[in-house]
Amino acid sequence: MIGTPRVHHRLTDSTNERARGLAAAGAPHGTLVTADEQAAGRGRQGRQWTAPAGSAVLMSLVLRELDELLPLAAAVAVCEALPVDAAVKWPNDVWIERRKAAGILVEGRPQEGWAVLGLGINVTTTEFPPELADRATSLHLSGAETSSDQVLADVLRSLSEWLGASSAAVLSAWRSLDALKGERVRWSGGEGTADGIDDSGALRVQTPDGPVTLDAGEVHLLR
Repeated sequence: MIGTPRVHHRLTDSTNERARGLAAAGAPHGTLVTADEQAAGRGRQGRQWTAPAGSAVLMSLVLRELDELLPLAAAVAVCEALPVDAAVKWPNDVWIERRKAAGILVEGRPQEGWAVLGLGINVTTTEFPPELADRATSLHLSGAETSSDQVLADVLRSLSEWLGASSAAVLSAWRSLDALKGERVRWSGGEGTADGIDDSGALRVQTPDGPVTLDAGEVHLLR
């Protein structure tokens, strides 16, 4: 069952780090690690993830039923669990009104049969560091009156459904939530128009020199 057993910390370095340790020690599928606050939370590309104590859902799951579409399924689950309209910015940021409200980080050792799914969801956060002030948001700032406990419960229910869904269902749902489809984007190798994802989850981009497929990395919306 997704979400049990559960280990909760008032303060920890990183829920993903704690979950990785539990996974390596043999924790069962579905083990949940949560925290009120992280001292060394991290997101994709090694970025730091910060949130005032109690203002966000900070959670990591130990998973032993692995799927290459796990990040996509997790993004769909989060979008469907939130009490406001949300979309996915490839590869797996959750946006509300084109601002980041949640991030997803998958780490693991498939050769050892486990992965850790980390989620950070801004719930009541009202202030962000200057470098994020124009790019981040929270459920509260988006008009949703809810609590971190309620969001956690809703996300766990949604994950229980989507982590077992078929690849076809995950891809269809993700594509319906695609925030970049038809938008101009830029990445380290160039720029073009985002054209959805292929069946592996890679981003397709149309450029003047022809189509390009990105299977990893960072893309930025050209506003």
